[in-house]
Amino acid sequence: MLNFMMGRQATASKLSPQEAVELAKDGAITVVDVRDHNELSMTGKAEGAVHIPLAVIRMQADPRSPDFHPDLDTSKPVAIYCASGARSSMAAQVFRQMGFDEVHNIGGLGHWQMAGGSIVRA
Repeated sequence: MLNFMMGRQATASKLSPQEAVELAKDGAITVVDVRDHNELSMTGKAEGAVHIPLAVIRMQADPRSPDFHPDLDTSKPVAIYCASGARSSMAAQVFRQMGFDEVHNIGGLGHWQMAGGSIVRA
């Protein structure tokens, strides 16, 4: 409710994995994988996803940081996933704190794949 009152309704909305897959095809959303390097090497990642492990998310998602990831844009919607949705939920909070306007936790890599999203080997 507080988000609504502060005019930040978009941050609280729920984007389905299917919607994220479609938006990613058009380049209308940045997809972020927050799993660790070992998970990525074992399973691959969503095609086009930016890999930022949760352990370094505060540095790479902060536009004021010298380590800010060059593929991020605070004005562009972000869809975050991990293995199950728990870590991506934590990462979504960080992205919001760092000033991203529209952030969505789309769950796990399996949700992306079941929604028709492609997986590529990292």
